[in-house]
Amino acid sequence: MAESAPRRCCLGWDFSTQQVKVVAVDAEMNVFYEESVHFDRDLPEFGTRGGVHVHKDGLTVTSPVLMWVQALDVILEKMKASGFDFSQVLALSGAGQQHGSIYWQAGAQQALRSLSPDLPLHQQLQACFSISDCPVWMDSSTTAQCRQLEAAVGGAQALSCLTGSRAYERFTGNQIAKIYQQNPKAYSHTERISLVSSFAASLFLGSYSPIDYSDGSGMNLLQIQDKVWSQACLGSCAPHLEEKLGQPVPSCSVVGAISSYYVQRYGFPPGCKVVAFTGDNPASLAGMRLEEGDIAVSLGTSDTLFLWLQEPMPALEGHIFCNPVDPQHYMALLCFKNGSLMREKIRDEFASCSWSEFSKALQSTEMGNGGNLGFYFDVMEITPEIIGRHRFNTENHKVSAFPGDVEVRALIEGQFMAKRIHAEGLGYRVTASWICPTLVTYSHVALDHTLRAVSRPAYFCLPVSWLFKEGRRKKKVSKTKILATGGASHNRDILQVLADVFGAPVYVIDTANSACVGSAYRAFHGLAGGTDMPFSEVVKLAPNPRLAATPSPGASQVYEALLPKFAKLEQRILSQTRGPPE
Repeated sequence: MAESAPRRCCLGWDFSTQQVKVVAVDAEMNVFYEESVHFDRDLPEFGTRGGVHVHKDGLTVTSPVLMWVQALDVILEKMKASGFDFSQVLALSGAGQQHGSIYWQAGAQQALRSLSPDLPLHQQLQACFSISDCPVWMDSSTTAQCRQLEAAVGGAQALSCLTGSRAYERFTGNQIAKIYQQNPKAYSHTERISLVSSFAASLFLGSYSPIDYSDGSGMNLLQIQDKVWSQACLGSCAPHLEEKLGQPVPSCSVVGAISSYYVQRYGFPPGCKVVAFTGDNPASLAGMRLEEGDIAVSLGTSDTLFLWLQEPMPALEGHIFCNPVDPQHYMALLCFKNGSLMREKIRDEFASCSWSEFSKALQSTEMGNGGNLGFYFDVMEITPEIIGRHRFNTENHKVSAFPGDVEVRALIEGQFMAKRIHAEGLGYRVTASWICPTLVTYSHVALDHTLRAVSRPAYFCLPVSWLFKEGRRKKKVSKTKILATGGASHNRDILQVLADVFGAPVYVIDTANSACVGSAYRAFHGLAGGTDMPFSEVVKLAPNPRLAATPSPGASQVYEALLPKFAKLEQRILSQTRGPPE
């Protein structure tokens, strides 16, 4: 039997919380190879559970750096044993779990540059780290450092405007501040601080790789508009921090050629390029091939929104990062904790534990639910910070229950209206493709009363079309599309509500390994010229998403009327019922 022809390809890596994974993608954008190493199963000597060590305080969470290094050794040996042809690799890029930080000991750069191809990496890098167990995104032990950072720049909103997010315990700047305060000796012995992404890229380069703009946006240190380190933030966290971080680079940058170590040990070509690694969420945006105006909705245990933004509006909720495939634009992330588990609870309580009955309830009730609105948060929500179930009838009076089918629609409509409102609070706008109805005209006095009635966060969520009469005129056909992923994306009736609320078509896409695949796509993008070549042009041969739902006739009129009402009710609940802190 004839051997198959060699396939020129790019590799996409993902250094995630529980495993290291790699895929190979050919020039036609087909994934034809994948391999992984699971930390708990394949490297039990490090004693992790779920890839991490949770410390006695329940707040500190770390991972052993050498575990990641050894995992790379193992996966490369598995690829070699399988007969993978490294000589066909044109370039590679990768992703890392966001926010985690690695501390290179003084002298580590020289060790990286003088690797012997006769030995695995982990044997040669054992003495290269000033901290052996490094903080990861699950860590929540830096509340004091968060408050210090916010105070240093004029408050939480000021920090968000500067860096894209208010201070979060898991964000890298606050982790660095804690290490400097509690372990100053280790900090002073550190010559370079990497994110997980730039650390992994450094292993392939054989020298320190710069941090990219997109993953650097998750540190509370990078000015997202100017794309430079904030001196105020650096100064608040630790001394000499800028020289330890190095200068950030565009996410599509070719940061160098692969180290000769990999050429000699595995047969990579000397010309194989390394494209800057980024965070796993930005890499997933690339893997889903979002474009300007698009939104991805992951409907899982928690619901997550990925947004492509041109003009971001940083707020006290959500995160804004530099866009990984277009340095002139941005991406935003919003997380909603009450996702699939909440949908399953309402299914069990009001739809006889049956998704079929749940769908029938959605089919049998009208868009807008007769004005009945619901908020369902059985656990403390993140966006917004509310707990409990809150139902309102068409007169905005609170009620204790709805009929079963109304309850089902109230849940799904409420979840999607909240997503649209909070997405628009960060600057996202759905470009409508329908005929705009005549809207109410407000006088300047009435408008002022309207704005005063709604708190600032809610007001900034309101599209201009809700406040000013636009008349009956046609909008341009929208480029906006919604990509739905996760368990609930298999339910056609749930997706129909999503399309109706957002007024945009909904597509479904296979997002298995999206961070890995997105990294391979980004490697091709870097090879093709990066900022000089549109990402969409590079990946145009990739599989297209499948259309699942389009807005129903009349949906825009229904939800344009309901959305401001929903926003005001949310603010009313927030002002009346503040749940216990998480």
